[in-house]
Amino acid sequence: MKKKITILVPELPESVNTATIVKWHKNIGDYIYRDDILVDLETDKIMIEVPASETGKLISIMKNPGSVVRSHEILCYINKENKINEKLNFNNIRENLSPSLRRKNKLLNQKNISEIKEIKLLQKQEKKKNINNILKNSDNILQKKIKIKKIISMSPLRKRIAEKLIETQNNTAMLTTFNEVNMSSIIKIRKKFGEIFLKKNNVKLGFMSFFIKSAISALKKYPIINAVINKDKIIFYEDYNINIAVSTDRGLIAPVIFNADQMSISDIEKKIKYYANQGKNNKITIQELNGGTFTITNGGVFGSLFSTPIINLPQSAILGMHTIQDRVIVTQEKKIKIAPMMYISLSYDHRLIDGKDAIGFLNQIKNVLENFIQIILDI
Repeated sequence: MKKKITILVPELPESVNTATIVKWHKNIGDYIYRDDILVDLETDKIMIEVPASETGKLISIMKNPGSVVRSHEILCYINKENKINEKLNFNNIRENLSPSLRRKNKLLNQKNISEIKEIKLLQKQEKKKNINNILKNSDNILQKKIKIKKIISMSPLRKRIAEKLIETQNNTAMLTTFNEVNMSSIIKIRKKFGEIFLKKNNVKLGFMSFFIKSAISALKKYPIINAVINKDKIIFYEDYNINIAVSTDRGLIAPVIFNADQMSISDIEKKIKYYANQGKNNKITIQELNGGTFTITNGGVFGSLFSTPIINLPQSAILGMHTIQDRVIVTQEKKIKIAPMMYISLSYDHRLIDGKDAIGFLNQIKNVLENFIQIILDI
């Protein structure tokens, strides 16, 4: 007698609660191997791949794409089989089409794999037909007059980003203050020691690690920036856990560099590289996204000259980095010269943080970046 294996939704943290079924990679009747990816789940933060725990045959699917699930709900059942033959299952292709096309198209009944191109053409035609039906049933006159390339549903991540932005605007008294930094000193350090640093640590010396170190220096000087409001209380954090914004195909996420104050420049750069790679492959875990106390976002990598970043709740402030641009400045010696300048911004909850502290915080970051020896001397 074959053993029936139950595949469950993995344990989800309390902060996530639910996940959405995005895509099944296998169909009922498919033969699968242990560790094959069965289904993709999407939370409001990350993608979760659910693998097969045993080798066997998929006999039933309990949750369809789009279904919202919780921890330990049943996703599917597998009949365990120790020895299976790989089969090219034409039904996998056939199941991607609508029931109407499956009934009408005689080609599908021939089970001729060489006709896949024609099947894909039918899929494209059906998508176009669906869009036309949407427009036909719409009461929006303007929508009928414009051409639409495609219509897609918002992902749970994009929905959650939208919800958090509105939540921040509705629940904080957000204000942004600005300053600018002469990046000559940091650029010289990178130019002089960049190759040596790369050879020793197998990672490039970027700008973000300097900003993390300078931000920690400023957070220590202005601890109110590293605090949050909880009802009628103010909670001051002892840890310096820095979220860094990472761009992925699914949107912007902000994994945490934990205890960044205890890390070296090289350790920070290695962690940044790790998160960049994990983000590209949708491998960042929920645990790596929770527990931050302060966020740094770098719009400069996309060419942003100036921005007002939105606070990453429940935190109270966020630092914005921007692109470096040569500008004419007046030095302390009253001389005019061209220097590589960067605008920096701090968006903060004005209910908790006064303008004086916010301005002092940015001034401290500016001073450290322009005189990084302060970090080495711990002054």
